[in-house]
Amino acid sequence: MSDFITTLFQRRQILKGAAAGAALLALPGFLTSVRAQGAKLKVAAIYTVPVEQQWVSRIHKAANAAVERGDIEYVYSENTSNTDYERVMREYSEAGHDLIIGEVFGVEDAARQVAADYPETAYLMGSSFAPKDELPNFAVFDNYIQDASYLSGIIAGAMTKSNNIGMVGGFPIPEVNRLMHAFMAGARESNPEIKFQVAFIGSWFDPPKAKETAFAQIDAGADVLYAERFGVSDAAKEKGILAIGNVIDTQADYPDTVVASALWHFEPTLEHAIEMVKAKTFKAADYGKFSFMKEGGASLAPLGTFEGKVPEEAMKLVAEKEAAIKDGSFEVEINDEEPKSS
Repeated sequence: MSDFITTLFQRRQILKGAAAGAALLALPGFLTSVRAQGAKLKVAAIYTVPVEQQWVSRIHKAANAAVERGDIEYVYSENTSNTDYERVMREYSEAGHDLIIGEVFGVEDAARQVAADYPETAYLMGSSFAPKDELPNFAVFDNYIQDASYLSGIIAGAMTKSNNIGMVGGFPIPEVNRLMHAFMAGARESNPEIKFQVAFIGSWFDPPKAKETAFAQIDAGADVLYAERFGVSDAAKEKGILAIGNVIDTQADYPDTVVASALWHFEPTLEHAIEMVKAKTFKAADYGKFSFMKEGGASLAPLGTFEGKVPEEAMKLVAEKEAAIKDGSFEVEINDEEPKSS
């Protein structure tokens, strides 16, 4: 396990202690009405993985930012199994939280039933399915950061020498597939000769398995890796090749390895939900658009240590495409089909 992951786990122990204390206040006996005049919104989150996992870490970061602004009170549960998700969701609902956020990709039916049983509670859940008018208190979101992924692909295409890029993902679901396809399209934009190796490890958080899979792709000729999962950048670092990050910026931990990263910013999504709940206008809606680059939900991380090392022609193309994405004159294709090796 890398020093980066170890540091995150150490940090989590401190955060979990604080969260546990906050959770006591969320028990029914301690509750006061959040809907009272001037009270903070009570928000709870349910995560199936540790809070340092890329995707969840961005939700957690946005929630903590809302706490610091004084907008909400926030408690969370992490590493919640799919079989236990409904129970935890009901407990938070019973405790009187105004907004519950999380990810229900594996528990859609159960989660929507809970929402139906608690119509006064607002639910904003990561989901592959659409919202339904008959369940007005259940909205969905996803990390539509294909714009930034496309731009990072342009850079990757310019940096490979072997024209062979390895891609390691968690599961071939729409939210992963669309980012991989966008990355591949960007890479082909700057280098049409590229071939891709695509693999999925069947887990959202298994750094050793991701690392092992990445090693196999390096052995097969990859000299740039798309690090959709933790562990991939570790493999790249050990083998002295390059990596492109996803969702979070890890370049500080891999200064000679991670060239660029497509970042997800959950803040616009959460801020809109908070606004709607406070105004009592929350409804079934698809919050996916708030992850688009033009909405401030995605960006390309600074090149940092790789500033000046990416070919100038590629960076000019990145600037042109980014401007076109933001002004609406260019749209990155959203392709949710499972990507294949070429």
